[in-house]
Amino acid sequence: MNDNPVARWAALILIALMMFFGYMFVDVMSPIESLLEAERGWSPSVFGTYAAGEYILNVCGFLILAGIILDKMGIRFTGTLSASLMLAGAVIKFVGVNDWFQTTGFCEWLNSWWVSMPGSAKMSALGFMIFGCGCEMAGITVSRAIAKWFEGKEMALAMGLEMAIARVGVFSVFSISPVIAKHFGTIVAPVAFCTLLLLIGLIFFLVFCVMDKKFDAQLGKDGSAEVNSEDEFKASDILKIFSSRIFWVIALLCVLYYSAIFPFQRYGANMLQCNLGIDATTASNIFRWFPIGAAAITPFLGAFLDNKGKGATMLIWGSLLLICCHLIFAFLVPATGSRLIAYVTIVILGISFALVPAALWPSVPKVMNPRYLGSAYSLIFWVQNIGLCFVPLLIGNVLASSNSDNQIVKETKMFVDQYDETSLAMDKNTVAFDSCYAELGKTYASIQNTYASLSAEQKTPAVDTTFKAVTNTMNALAERHDGIASYIENNPAKQTEKVGLFSFLSKDTKGETELDKYRSEIETHKGAIFVPYRFTVPLLLFASFGLIAFFIALYLKIIDKKNHFGLEEPNIKK
Repeated sequence: MNDNPVARWAALILIALMMFFGYMFVDVMSPIESLLEAERGWSPSVFGTYAAGEYILNVCGFLILAGIILDKMGIRFTGTLSASLMLAGAVIKFVGVNDWFQTTGFCEWLNSWWVSMPGSAKMSALGFMIFGCGCEMAGITVSRAIAKWFEGKEMALAMGLEMAIARVGVFSVFSISPVIAKHFGTIVAPVAFCTLLLLIGLIFFLVFCVMDKKFDAQLGKDGSAEVNSEDEFKASDILKIFSSRIFWVIALLCVLYYSAIFPFQRYGANMLQCNLGIDATTASNIFRWFPIGAAAITPFLGAFLDNKGKGATMLIWGSLLLICCHLIFAFLVPATGSRLIAYVTIVILGISFALVPAALWPSVPKVMNPRYLGSAYSLIFWVQNIGLCFVPLLIGNVLASSNSDNQIVKETKMFVDQYDETSLAMDKNTVAFDSCYAELGKTYASIQNTYASLSAEQKTPAVDTTFKAVTNTMNALAERHDGIASYIENNPAKQTEKVGLFSFLSKDTKGETELDKYRSEIETHKGAIFVPYRFTVPLLLFASFGLIAFFIALYLKIIDKKNHFGLEEPNIKK
């Protein structure tokens, strides 16, 4: 069946679309991180902890189990299980960020312990854990499926196209997530949309299962363990994989490279926002071109690898480009404030992201026994997940600590928190509202003094943009406050109101109260406020990962030449 080009490429499209939707869900929150901080109180360390949740269960051993399940139970069972886990985790995460969940007793209980981590973040992290198990299991299943359907054919091209389609998922979500959130006025909407897409992805994989079962029937297999070796997988094969030097070289290269890519995706849009002083939507529009660079070139690299080889050399060049891009983001972009440089660097980083995966994953079947190829992929993913679990935590804490002396950051966060308290006080009583408003005014005065004391170099585009947004919000709030105070002064009977301060305000011809107008106007200004973090130290950390990966890639090329693994040779033998 796989001799038919239409059949094998149709199978690829079905499984690639499942991963496309999975990659969309992975980064659905990344372009709206600043909104999460404003609406749900998620600080960088909280966001890093949430992001790490995707990998925790995998690191604790689930991925090892997933590889055994794949080698024992086969592609169809494992893929269906993984797609179902992704969908279940997405539903839990959707519940966690939902507005109504914030008012439940369960959320209050979640808020009562580990108070630095909001209940919404705890629930979202739980869902992300379950989703992560399914997503990583799906990744190894798809790799195993492509190796099966494209054996002796365009394997690198097929893997490259699958990765390219998945990368377009990242582009898509960075394009539409801020737009959907803005259109519906809530961070919940993009999460709901991507959850629905995961359901469609599960349906696509079930269609693939029908094709794969027919393929196995032609091969005379029952599908319980799709391997070419006469021997079945044994648990002792795990030890053989762990004792392999080439396994550890590939695994370490994988974890270091991907630790400089996927955690960077979590913070990339916010980094551009802070380095360039732009709003979240504009930053996402720039960052979304990162996966497009990868998607555009990956199929060509796969075809080149199939026909010409040079896999180890591609790994070296990919690592070099990675280092250069992170250094440019660390120093040149914030120094110049150039959006053009940011665009070019993002695309080059995408090319790096094409070079390494396109060469890395097709290399595994060349160095591993087909009998335990599924477990080999899963163990490489397991090592990778260790880095992907802890690096977001590390980056979040490094970002917070490297900005601990940044007074503008502290005061901006305080202003946002106090604004929320002021907004809540509107529904209580006059005294509470006036008290919160007075405290907010003191914080704004402090921000004015701090801003005035900064040198010209310290007044970065991000600091200027944030200060302007804070000023606009405070001015709009003051105007509304004075208008309401005047109304109350002219209506002495209303001064005795104890609750529902704004409930007595009459509606206009459109049915809007003064409260409706107030909140609509102020929220518009507040949405432009973001905390102007300095990202220099985290970006240097990402560059150091790339540097170590570069030296490991050099070593891999040396041992390939010595042991004749064929990493530099083409996949298609003529």
